[in-house]
Amino acid sequence: MILDLREQASRAPVALPPLSHLFADVRATWRGRMINEHASSAVFAGLARQLGRAGLGDDLVRQCEIFAAEERRHGVLCGAVVEAAGGEARAPAQPPEAFPDHGEVAPLEGVLRNVISVCCLSETAAVALIGAERLRMEEGPLRELMTSIYADEVGHSRFGWQLAARLVPTLDHEAKARLSAYLAVAFAHLEAHELAHLPEAYDPPAEGHALGLCRGSDARRLLYDAIDEVMIPGLSRLGLEAGRAFRLRHRAAAATAA
Repeated sequence: MILDLREQASRAPVALPPLSHLFADVRATWRGRMINEHASSAVFAGLARQLGRAGLGDDLVRQCEIFAAEERRHGVLCGAVVEAAGGEARAPAQPPEAFPDHGEVAPLEGVLRNVISVCCLSETAAVALIGAERLRMEEGPLRELMTSIYADEVGHSRFGWQLAARLVPTLDHEAKARLSAYLAVAFAHLEAHELAHLPEAYDPPAEGHALGLCRGSDARRLLYDAIDEVMIPGLSRLGLEAGRAFRLRHRAAAATAA
């Protein structure tokens, strides 16, 4: 399946700093972002449906539908950067994955598994990584584009943390224990996904920051800082055993793969 955002990207042109010697890296990096951002729209669409089935209210459903539209827009914006660097906003789409409804647990618990995994983990990681890249950029059209994406990701993350703070306290002890155990799986998935897109050996020249290119080792360090300083403390404050779950993530990943 091919993701083709050329037409939409042509309607959102962006000017890049004149660093043409880095445009090959720009095309590769931003095309990967285009694919990931567009794929995230399906995740929020699935979360919207799950919230609706759980009877949690039309407002929450609508909010996730808006998030899905924002992720599609992010894909287009990333595609526009690819086009500005001399490429095409066209690539093999990320293979569709079945949305995990977690039907083995109660609907509310299943919702919380996904809200935490998607918003409190993945979107919080995005806030940290995109925010850091944005701060290193010079003022200009590309930084404005990145700021637009960053603002949306902050909203996605905040939505999850606020909803988790509202709903986790309503769980009984057994449900909280199951949710804590599931966090190990969620952390394993977060780590595997992020590291796959943050090659440690990638080391662009210093001027690459102006184009949203970052050293892989720096990005990985920032990811683990976000886990240690934001995700684990935040989930622990909700009464979940987040620190233990993170320590057990490799065991959980192995058990899931078995």
